[in-house]
Amino acid sequence: MISLSFFPLRHCEKRLQIPRDTICFIPSLIRSLSLLIRSCFFVVCVADKKIKIGINGFGRIGRLVARVILQRSDVELVAVNDPFITTEYMTYMFKYDSVHGQWKHNELKVKDEKTLLFGEKPVTVFGIRNPEDIPWGEAGADFVVESTGVFTDKDKAAAHLKGGAKKVVISAPSKDAPMFVVGVNEHEYKSDLNIVSNASCTTNCLAPLAKVINDRFGIVEGLMTTVHSITATQKTVDGPSMKDWRGGRAASFNIIPSSTGAAKAVGKVLPQLNGKLTGMSFRVPTVDVSVVDLTVRLEKAATYDEIKKAIKEESEGKLKGILGYTEDDVVSTDFVGDNRSSIFDAKAGIALSDNFVKLVSWYDNEWGYSTRVVDLIIHMSKAA
Repeated sequence: MISLSFFPLRHCEKRLQIPRDTICFIPSLIRSLSLLIRSCFFVVCVADKKIKIGINGFGRIGRLVARVILQRSDVELVAVNDPFITTEYMTYMFKYDSVHGQWKHNELKVKDEKTLLFGEKPVTVFGIRNPEDIPWGEAGADFVVESTGVFTDKDKAAAHLKGGAKKVVISAPSKDAPMFVVGVNEHEYKSDLNIVSNASCTTNCLAPLAKVINDRFGIVEGLMTTVHSITATQKTVDGPSMKDWRGGRAASFNIIPSSTGAAKAVGKVLPQLNGKLTGMSFRVPTVDVSVVDLTVRLEKAATYDEIKKAIKEESEGKLKGILGYTEDDVVSTDFVGDNRSSIFDAKAGIALSDNFVKLVSWYDNEWGYSTRVVDLIIHMSKAA
């Protein structure tokens, strides 16, 4: 037995008695505790590390993705590139938005022609046309949101990697980049995929709803119509549009039939539905919020009440925050600023029989979609 005296006990009659065979374990115990503390510190540091994001193209989606990022604590906006606008005009367009209102979360000002300040947070501004030349690496951007609508295939989007970006998320459908819809197939993402697509806003609305119906009842076949708000590609008054003559007619004065690949794209994110869905679009004179009308033939007979129950259960379970459910008497403007991908309108749907139903789901095609872009980036960073 060894007696140990500690300073606070120096004048005490009793001493701490420790067996000799225990003394040899003290150094290894200290080393183990040290390793544990360092491991905990590492985990905390990793958990606290923000995901650094750059945005290429400061249009509707680019600006709203920036707003989403700046309102979250787990991601950080470090750079924006747009060769067609000045830094001051970029500030104006970000601050004032006709649909989503004025930016009020922190002060926004121009430090110089290459720097914006959001509060005290500096964001680097570039005005470079060729994506290969954008120095994302120097700006610290690990992820780049490609939101110009121009570089939507893998080869073109890959140019951002040459500038130092590690991953690229295309905020549009892509003909060859793998597409992911959060809540549907994001779990299939592998860390070796450097260029991905967030699909379209309509696919993000349709896919969660189609997944629930197919999982619960089976879809034999279906047709989708999206009643879609105006987008920036349309004309304010009649103008030239050689590829789509109807698309050249005045957006604010017409209901315009249009094509969409959103329904077919569901077959890419849900292979079991490949070839079972197709659809079309009607462009209507509203500035935001769209609605999907999905008409399907079911494998398993179900009453409309059973279908509503299934969707409600999923909206409160695995798909909470992605798929919504409402029985209120809502209209389109009630969903401006809604960050869910798809909100099922229980009162708007109808059933012809237990095997043939029409389902209706709303979506903010700007804000909801932009939120999913950031959600996909966060998921990718965790998988890396």
